[in-house]
Amino acid sequence: MRGKHRIIVSTKRLKYDFELRRNLTIIQGDSATGKTTLVDMIRDFINNPSGTPVELNCDKKCYVLEGALWKQQLAGISAGIVFIDEGNEFIKSTDFAQEIQQTDNYYVIITREALPALPYSVEEIYGIRTSGKYGTLKQSYHEFYRLYGEDTYENVVKPELVITEDSNSGYQFFSQICKENQLKCESMDGKSNVFHYLNKHRNEKILVIADGAAFGSEIDKVLQLIYGRKNVAIYLPESFEWMILSSGTIKSSTVDEMLSNPSEYIESKEYFSWERFFTAVLIEETKDSYMTYAKRKINPVYLEKTIRDAILKQMNKIELNVMKEN
Repeated sequence: MRGKHRIIVSTKRLKYDFELRRNLTIIQGDSATGKTTLVDMIRDFINNPSGTPVELNCDKKCYVLEGALWKQQLAGISAGIVFIDEGNEFIKSTDFAQEIQQTDNYYVIITREALPALPYSVEEIYGIRTSGKYGTLKQSYHEFYRLYGEDTYENVVKPELVITEDSNSGYQFFSQICKENQLKCESMDGKSNVFHYLNKHRNEKILVIADGAAFGSEIDKVLQLIYGRKNVAIYLPESFEWMILSSGTIKSSTVDEMLSNPSEYIESKEYFSWERFFTAVLIEETKDSYMTYAKRKINPVYLEKTIRDAILKQMNKIELNVMKEN
């Protein structure tokens, strides 16, 4: 399944109206904010569409997944939008993560806890905003879309240390940039290690670079940890591959169209996270050329001045000094 899907759930006294863009959407928030009410209304409509006051409008069929028989229920669902209320412990399991990777559904999961087994985006974490009898979803971290801590270092981030989530081409790229500019660069070998590193290193000016497309499970605790610290900034592009594609170094109208509206191109069953999609696109677009891209090892061409400067230009308000070269 792909594309954006609008869902309108309503009764005479209450209405929810929101749009899903990716296969994984997380709804968070305190009690009495309407999360469970939303699922209850959808369940009522599913169980008794002609005998309930609830109206449900969506271009895809909606389901509620719950209970001990969730796996059997899931086996009968295809190309649908699946809602899961908090309290269903299976959402925390690697078994659940593995099962839904094999489906073509979109999932809306209500939870107050992080779900490390799932690669969900920082951009797809929502709370429910209500105004009178109307409810919609609001992005919990929209203001942190690309760059965290905009006021750090007088609006320009000048780190002493750069840490990256992975140890592949993205780390190799930034490691070389940092080496040339007498900056330290370290790989975290996984998103879960970012928090622990920041907890131990509190004095240096640190820039964290991670894939926003899959950092959703870490963002809340990381933000709480660095709250009030003026020496940490976080940059969350979709992925390093997204940065390359967005830099304009790959001349392709198809790529431009994909970047402008990824939802219409990313098949959820084939690409469980957007990071995987952008990696596949970059590999395909550069194969059999001097810009051939490999995830494991950076092609030296991406470190040549023109291309690397175009990539680094994506990092608004972050200064690694390379842009100032003569």
